[in-house]
Amino acid sequence: MIFLKFWILKWIYNILTMKKNIFLILFIILFPSIVLAQTLGINGQWLNKSVPDGRVDSVWNGINLPSGFSGEGVIIGVTDWGFDYSHPVFYDTTMTNYRVLRAWDQYKTSGPAPAGFDYGTEFVGQQALLEVACDTSNVYQYGYHGTHVSGIAAGAGAGTPYRGVAFGAELLFTSIRVSEQSIIDAFDWMYSVAQEEGKRLVINMSWGLYYMDNFTGTGAIGQKMEELSDLGVVFVTSAGNNGDVNFHLKHDFNVDSGIDTIKTIVMFTSGSPYQYGECITMTNSVQTPFSFSVQILDASYNALITTPLYNTENGNRFIDTFVVVNNDTFPYIAEIEKEDPVNLRPEVRLKIKKVSGYKIGLVLTAPAGIFHAWNVIELTNDVGNWGANFSTPPNAGNEWKSGDAYYGIGTPANVDCAISVAAYQPRVVLPTTSGGGAMADFSSYGPTINETMKPEISAPGKNIVSSISSYTNQFSGTYTRTISFNGRDYKFASLSGTSMSSPFVTGVVALILQANPYLSPAQIKEILMQSARLDNFTANAEEEQYGAGKIDAYHAVLLALETVGNENIIFSESQFNIFPNPSNGDFYVTAQSNFPQIEMEIFDITGKKVIQSVLESGVNHFNFEDISKGCYIVKITENNTVTIKKWIKN
Repeated sequence: MIFLKFWILKWIYNILTMKKNIFLILFIILFPSIVLAQTLGINGQWLNKSVPDGRVDSVWNGINLPSGFSGEGVIIGVTDWGFDYSHPVFYDTTMTNYRVLRAWDQYKTSGPAPAGFDYGTEFVGQQALLEVACDTSNVYQYGYHGTHVSGIAAGAGAGTPYRGVAFGAELLFTSIRVSEQSIIDAFDWMYSVAQEEGKRLVINMSWGLYYMDNFTGTGAIGQKMEELSDLGVVFVTSAGNNGDVNFHLKHDFNVDSGIDTIKTIVMFTSGSPYQYGECITMTNSVQTPFSFSVQILDASYNALITTPLYNTENGNRFIDTFVVVNNDTFPYIAEIEKEDPVNLRPEVRLKIKKVSGYKIGLVLTAPAGIFHAWNVIELTNDVGNWGANFSTPPNAGNEWKSGDAYYGIGTPANVDCAISVAAYQPRVVLPTTSGGGAMADFSSYGPTINETMKPEISAPGKNIVSSISSYTNQFSGTYTRTISFNGRDYKFASLSGTSMSSPFVTGVVALILQANPYLSPAQIKEILMQSARLDNFTANAEEEQYGAGKIDAYHAVLLALETVGNENIIFSESQFNIFPNPSNGDFYVTAQSNFPQIEMEIFDITGKKVIQSVLESGVNHFNFEDISKGCYIVKITENNTVTIKKWIKN
């Protein structure tokens, strides 16, 4: 920082000595804060700026905490694509100790698969991971997304300022196939590894689809997440990037002006080499059928042809057909499910291919129910999730409906146990200037169609610099920094999306779990929401976009230390009991441990250490009559495992 200040002063001096730059001189004199802002990156690209914005640096530094926390002893699992196993951010801060435990590439056919599975290839340990170097080509060819996401959650920076939130955590990677069962398998595999390691697990999911699982988050993926959540796994996921597009349609056929038929125009996105057309996913209320047909319209919105009306009441069907207008062929595919077996709602996935010179309309009718539809891109590799508008013709009647940006939470963000994360631009505050802080316009709005409030929390997700796979053939942006390590160049770049805000919260969860490994996933979600902060920027946004507020890692960890968790949530070789509790000063600790060195520290509610002692296996007796009445946090450390307990002094 001293060097940076010297450079700024020297730069200003050099400018001032150049008489021909009189206008620049006036600019600097009149607007010094703008010079500082540009120099220090206020309007630039961040991961390092996100750390103080999310109050993570206070956790690292252990300010009024029992110690600093970096996620050590916690495993972060990342389900994604585009992993560079060799990137130096996955070592520790000294770039000597490698922190990736295993990877499962579900696309790689060479094997061996993980125990209990019959596809993909598992790589165990540093040597195997570095030999293969990266995951194989998949739906995104040789991607980069997973490396960027993992760097935000747990990258150690590799000597750059771009250090991730939980840089002491260990990592598991799964390059997931695009199928419900493969995603479920990834969760099970990660949980089994975490059980072997005897450590808590938080899984990041920086992806989402609107046709997978079901619309209420209660399908197979949701059920598996809830099952593992009950066993202690924390799930964190991106909320989606459709906040700036009116891709959602809602109509209440029960009450909306008595209209039993509505129409809308399906707009099309563009720009992907994999694009087929648009995917319209639709549902209605429980056990309430609906019907739909596709209309081909000319440039003046006159209907040229209408397909048959398909009614969900007629049962499960797969339709792959086309209509012809003026010798132009319009293919469409419809997957119709009369009732989802879990939530009992009718469901349709309609794939429409655009033909130049025409407009596509959708006609919808139902006897009752609250109807929802979403319009997202349909890709040939089956992973499209960004939206396009529903619109209406000029001067349209009231039977025509346009879209909105609400109810934009898809799978897996719509699962109850998931912590769904919105995005904002990190704010930087300097003595003479400030910048950033606004909610990202792309961040998806809630709630779910069950009217559950999501997202739960928001985090930095705009212009975030992190690691990029050195093996990618897909990245077309600008690299922010390149470093050399073990004879290879590794790169960093800026990306934006809730894909970036989700791993930020994942890292914060790892900090919380290091501070108190006995908290349940429900407790952790509640802690994040209770400790969230509001500011002028959330005041100008809607709760459906930012949830409970912006992430505050420091106050979340403080609250976690004050919260009593479930000691049986993970397997432990040792167990500690404190009694009586509350007590007037007599303090007994029963320690059942195979380790000779057990450290006990007691902190008051402000984080000040008041007692430090050593425990032995068996019953340990202390008398703390002299300390003040109140609530205390007891921290017991053995073999790098921390147990947190609450003790009340009467």
